[in-house]
Amino acid sequence: MTSETADVDPDYAELARPGESRNDPAVMRASLERWLGTVLGLGANPEVTSIEVPSANGMSNETVLFDATWTEDGARSEYRLVARIAPPASAAPLFPSYDLNQQYEVMQAVAAHTSVPIPRVYWSESRPEALGGEFFVMERLDGDVPPDVMPYTFGSWLSEASAEDRSRLQRASVGVLAELHAMAHPQQACPNLVAEGTELTGAATLRAHVAAQRRYYEWATADGPRSPLIERGLDWVESNLPTEAGPAVLCWGDARIGNMMFRDFEPTAVLDWEMATIGPRELDLSWMIFLHRFFEDLAGMAGLPGMPDFLRREDVTATYMELTGHRAADLDFYTLYAALRHAVIMFRVQCRAVAFGQAELPANPDEMILHRATLEAMLDGTYWSSVATGSAR
Repeated sequence: MTSETADVDPDYAELARPGESRNDPAVMRASLERWLGTVLGLGANPEVTSIEVPSANGMSNETVLFDATWTEDGARSEYRLVARIAPPASAAPLFPSYDLNQQYEVMQAVAAHTSVPIPRVYWSESRPEALGGEFFVMERLDGDVPPDVMPYTFGSWLSEASAEDRSRLQRASVGVLAELHAMAHPQQACPNLVAEGTELTGAATLRAHVAAQRRYYEWATADGPRSPLIERGLDWVESNLPTEAGPAVLCWGDARIGNMMFRDFEPTAVLDWEMATIGPRELDLSWMIFLHRFFEDLAGMAGLPGMPDFLRREDVTATYMELTGHRAADLDFYTLYAALRHAVIMFRVQCRAVAFGQAELPANPDEMILHRATLEAMLDGTYWSSVATGSAR
């Protein structure tokens, strides 16, 4: 690691993953075998042949990788599986609640009504006794994932790929959003994503989404420091809501390439649906654009070239319009809102680190927002002009 890359602080994401929240693999193996016996029935004789709790587990759900065999139709079959488990309260969870069954149902709906590549989901279990929290089980697929730590914008298989291959991956990623947003009647396929009484328009669902973000921030700061910058951002967003927000569509929520698997630069799996919602399609487009800018700005902080020609706002929206006929609107608002949402999440991440004794609380709580300068520039109206001139890097 060079002295420049050290400034990025590669441990920032690890602070969100306290070891106390992980389960013992040997105990989990036995628990999974017992549970599989209950869902598969007599004669299945399930056996968990291997199990792995990744050291870089998620910042939200727990992830457990396991292989299992059981008897089905008189023959022994082998399966490669993943369990996603809600974290215990002792882990200072990232979000106030975890509806794993809702994720399961959203993935089922997306698989049934679109061509978005979704792993097969097998079971959803609401009882916490088996694994210490509600969970669902899905198939385990293989593919290349753009890394978060260190960010894919430098020294990764993606940053080292040819411009042609990166362009192919970019177009395919935007294509996933286009296909997802084309789902007809998403409120019928995913009824639990819409609060009762919410009008099914882009404007109404956006208002509901912003109100939920305010509630999330209040929950995240109930027992700890508050962020003047986030509060300034929330006030700005609430005062500048677009008057026209287009139709409401099914949004992935955490729409970024780091939540996708690729093979030969084409998507093979779209993962992490816990932030799925129904709202304006710009929620997904802006999240994909901003999350790349987040990593691109990290590369700039480290004095590295990054990937400035990748997932540019104008290219993403042009491809999306080509594929859907929809011209993305109010992107200054939506990308700022994406940066603000990410700020609340990162603020919660760092508060978790403080709670677990892995970081000290700074005198200015806004310093816990890694992209503080970006959000400040967006609120000041100077960020995108600096990106255009290259001075943001």
